[in-house]
This record gives sequence, C-alpha cells and structure tokens, in this order.
Amino acid sequence: MSQTTAVSTVEVDLPHLSSGKVRELFDLGGDGLLFVASDRISAYDVVMPQAIPDKGRLLTGMSIFWFGATSDICPNHFLSAASNELPRAVREQVEALQGRHMVVRKLDMLPVEFVVRGYLVGSGWKDYRQTGAVCGIPLPEGLVEADKLPEPIFTPATKATVGHDENISEAQAAELCPPGTLKVARDYAVELYKRAAGYARGRGIIIADTKFEFGLAPDGEVTLADEVLTPDSSRFWPADQWEPGANPPSLDKQYLRDWLDVQGWDHKPPAPDLPPDVVERTRAGYVEAYERLTGRTFS
Repeated sequence: MSQTTAVSTVEVDLPHLSSGKVRELFDLGGDGLLFVASDRISAYDVVMPQAIPDKGRLLTGMSIFWFGATSDICPNHFLSAASNELPRAVREQVEALQGRHMVVRKLDMLPVEFVVRGYLVGSGWKDYRQTGAVCGIPLPEGLVEADKLPEPIFTPATKATVGHDENISEAQAAELCPPGTLKVARDYAVELYKRAAGYARGRGIIIADTKFEFGLAPDGEVTLADEVLTPDSSRFWPADQWEPGANPPSLDKQYLRDWLDVQGWDHKPPAPDLPPDVVERTRAGYVEAYERLTGRTFS
C-alpha cells in the first residue's frame, strides 16, 4: 500500500471556479486556469466516501503524457505543469500540488462527451443486445460481449449536471454544438482513439473505449481539453486476458464498480464505505495502467 495519504480536498489561494467529481478548477487570470486533481473517485456518478491514494497524480501524469503524444493530431489546452510558472502565492503550496496540477487554456466547452468505442462492452453491449445497434449505429449480427468492432464508432453522450450522462445520436449532438464544430471534434476523437489504441496494444493494453472533451478557443479553434485517456475516462483491459464472450478484468475503476454491484448498492448516495483491500486493488490497477502506458515507474 502506498504510504501517501489520499488527498480528498484541495485548497489554493486563487479564485475557485468549480469542483468536479475529481478536479478543482481555479482562475489564474488572463487566459489561464489551474486544474488540480484530487484523489476522489466516483462510480455511477457518485463520489465514494474513501479516496484512492495517488489517484490525482496518476491521472495528471497520464493526461500530460497523452497530450504530448497526440499534439500533432489536434490542439489541446495543456500549457504547463511547471511549479515556477504558478503565481507566487500558490508556489508556497507546491508540495500539496506536486504532480497533480496543470495550467491550461481557458476554453468555451462543448456540451457533449465524445465517446469512441472500439469494443462491444458496457452500455454498448446492452444496446446491441436489444437493438442490434449501438446508439443507432447498426453493427454486424452475431457479435458477442467484448468483441472487437470492425471500426471504432463515435457515440456521443450528454454532460448531465444531475444524474447520469445519456447516450444521444450524432444528429442530436450536432444540435447542441455550434455549427460545424461537432464534425471537427468527432474526427479528432476517432483519430485520437486509433492512435492511442495502437500504441497501447503494443504495451499490452487494449483500450476498449474512451471519452474525450473538447472546447473552443477564443478564435473558435476546436481544442482537446480536460483529462485524456486515463483509467477514469477509459476502459483498459490487459491484452493477454481479453477473450470475446466475456468481460475481461480492467485496469480502471471497473473493479470498483463490480465490487459495488456485489454489495447490492442501488447507485444512489450515499455510497458504501470502501474496505482497505478495495482501495488498494483499485490503486494498483491505476498504477499498472500508468506504468505500462507511459513506460515510467510511478513514485
């Protein structure tokens, strides 16, 4: 078990803009924002009572890695993770922020999650069993759970402020976004997935699906934002344990979801307390994904 104490809350001497399930967002003035990732973890859109030690550092490190590895595909909002570029008042809090902060560009966020699926699992598998399609996209007959799809598919979802995100059609998503922006972001998302999936397979990991978020820069340029290809936003499978017909073990928070389902929890707050072994097993999956994908030892 890590000796690091889990960080559930983060306070910085800057104007606080919002709190997400994991991240705190602060205003740096001008066109900059400070993203700080806590160790909170959510499942079924509910934040768990216990945090996962080091999770914020793992998510931040993986996002920074992917921003660098995909910067030739599309622009992204990442500017820096250097402590010396923070305001003087914040530098005194560097120890608390170490490894879990990013300075990013302000964007006007698109109100859609850009989900790309390469394998038939989760809500996509449920949809296919009922309709023979996923989010209205017809698929070949006879596919089984965890099958690889002929080509990755784009299945947008709403960003629910209350309750769960909902899958929507591409036409519905286009109506929510400024004219012309959905197609650009969709094409970026599919290309990002293909690049990441090919790279990850070489590292022994299958990226079954993932979600991206995009925003518009002041000049209207569609820009990749938020976190990218992390265990919170993706489904990672060890390639050597994948076999069509069964949902393989995951290096993400699926282990936590499965444990919660066994407890009979109804997916409504409050969530049950997480035993130490569930916390450690969840952390171990995140660390393994980080180390395999980045090629770096986590410390």
